[in-house]
Amino acid sequence: MNDRAVQTRPAPPRIVILGAGPAGLGAAWRLARRGTMRVTVLERQETIGGCAGSFVLEGCRVDYGSHRLHPATPPNILDDLRALLGADLLRRPRHGRIRLHGRWIHFPLQPLDLLIHLPPQFLLGVAADVAGKRFRTFADDDSFASVLERGLGRTLCREFYFPYAEKLWGLPPTELAATQARRRISSDTLGKLVRKLQAAFTGNGQGRFFYYPRRGYGQISEALAEAARSAGADLRLGAEVTTLHCAGPRVRAVQFRQQGGEVSVSADTVLSTLPVPRLVERFDPPAPETVRRAAAQLQFRGLLLIYLVLAQDRFTEFDAHYFPEPTLPLSRLSEPKNYSGTNEPRGRTVLCAELPADPGHSYWQMSDAELGNAVRAWLARAGLPVEAPVLSVVTRRLRCVYPVYRRGYEEHFAVLDHWLARMENLLTFGRQGLFVHDNTHHALAMAYAAADCVGKQGELDHTTWRAHRHRFEAHVVED
Repeated sequence: MNDRAVQTRPAPPRIVILGAGPAGLGAAWRLARRGTMRVTVLERQETIGGCAGSFVLEGCRVDYGSHRLHPATPPNILDDLRALLGADLLRRPRHGRIRLHGRWIHFPLQPLDLLIHLPPQFLLGVAADVAGKRFRTFADDDSFASVLERGLGRTLCREFYFPYAEKLWGLPPTELAATQARRRISSDTLGKLVRKLQAAFTGNGQGRFFYYPRRGYGQISEALAEAARSAGADLRLGAEVTTLHCAGPRVRAVQFRQQGGEVSVSADTVLSTLPVPRLVERFDPPAPETVRRAAAQLQFRGLLLIYLVLAQDRFTEFDAHYFPEPTLPLSRLSEPKNYSGTNEPRGRTVLCAELPADPGHSYWQMSDAELGNAVRAWLARAGLPVEAPVLSVVTRRLRCVYPVYRRGYEEHFAVLDHWLARMENLLTFGRQGLFVHDNTHHALAMAYAAADCVGKQGELDHTTWRAHRHRFEAHVVED
């Protein structure tokens, strides 16, 4: 009788998670630790963390660009990360700078530093914008340019925000949707900017420090992966999802390519962090033509990361340099050693130069050596000559980094979102899954919410998820 009971006991539900970045791993850990379901994570790369991962370069731990854990991280998530990372989660002072009109401005902004180092004509322009705002007319179109110019004035926008935006997203500000300003710029009015400066002056500003793992930003994902595995999750790396096999409004199985062969795993529920246009391409039967056309209209901005390994202890005292000036192609330069404050390895440091560009651009065709020489020339032009011997140059090419909110994108995304919402056992989340600009703590908040919407039998609570989605719309990127 006991044997018969064992034979008829239903198998625990299988949850398949697509993508092993912070969002996917956070959801996998939350679900696996329940101990009542089988959790499988499929990751195309051979490493975890996605764009928030880290790797070792000539003895130095480096990240895929510049990453920080912001103090605005919700307490429950921060407590979990502290428990997972222990003393390795460091509280670090923020110490960067922005190049503007050939001068360096401290970032986060500091009132006295602004008065001393901002060009006089810039300060006069901002003052004139403030004084004349009530008398000035602005474009009435709903774009990134019009929203910011109404809130911040022409000088700040045209001298800083607009050229930097065009560099990051590859489009003139007038072609970007207003949502790009509301979701990406936390201080989108002069009032908010003044309040941020006041907080900096009194020492209460959150932007004055950040959290960072001792062994690089990817340690967050590594800790989540280890915890998920310890709880029973199955993490499969080098597993590229090729097909979502569907029967009506349900995904029945996920097929993936691993070590040259095709493997299929059944799925009671699928949680996806894949870029949503890429996800739509993988349905069998295929998504309707209208959905596939809408997916083709969504665009991600690519990024080239050029790492220079230098034979010196440190390049500068700053963790990051920002380059909004349109004459310099780089957007940012970071030095990982200064994020963690480590002194090891001695006699060696790494610079990570970020070059926004899409596949097909001439920069993508350049060799590592050519890109390294270009970075050195650009840095010299910015007053940051590389004088120490360059031991090596390594590049990473990231195709999908920043969602680009071209005007009218909302209509295309709504078509995809509406069609995906009809799938009873599928949920998309994370930065790329929801096509949003978010920090890591936002991605983890999504992961926790997604996991909480999975019931005991693997069923999805779509009503609660829609409520979470509504709250996510208030997320604004913390700079």
